[in-house]
Amino acid sequence: MNDFERRNRPLFPISIVMELTELTARQIRYYEEQQLIKPARTKGKHRLFSFADIDRLLEIKSLLDKKVNLAGIKEIFRRRELEEQEKALMKLKSKERQISDSELRRKLVNEVLHQKSKYANSQIQGDLSRFFH
Repeated sequence: MNDFERRNRPLFPISIVMELTELTARQIRYYEEQQLIKPARTKGKHRLFSFADIDRLLEIKSLLDKKVNLAGIKEIFRRRELEEQEKALMKLKSKERQISDSELRRKLVNEVLHQKSKYANSQIQGDLSRFFH
């Protein structure tokens, strides 16, 4: 089990969350209604909270103490989620475009051996630029 799975695994009933966060059950349910947290549900419809949910509740509490209203908190969380999605997408795109040095050398040798004209443009010019910067 990796750290992400561990932090998002629903473990705690609302009574424990109330003790850890010093929030009331009503406040916790209200933040769920406002879609600021999304606890898991058991078959009996009881809420189970993860470490990530508890962290988020503590952050909500902290932001409210700093006089940030609920709309502001929602916007902060929305922007953070968008940034995380963008980072994940960029990471995925860079992995797709990245080729190993040995693969690049193999392509270069193949292109040089089969080049029809000495003035033909290289198909791997962009990849070769990493060796000159």
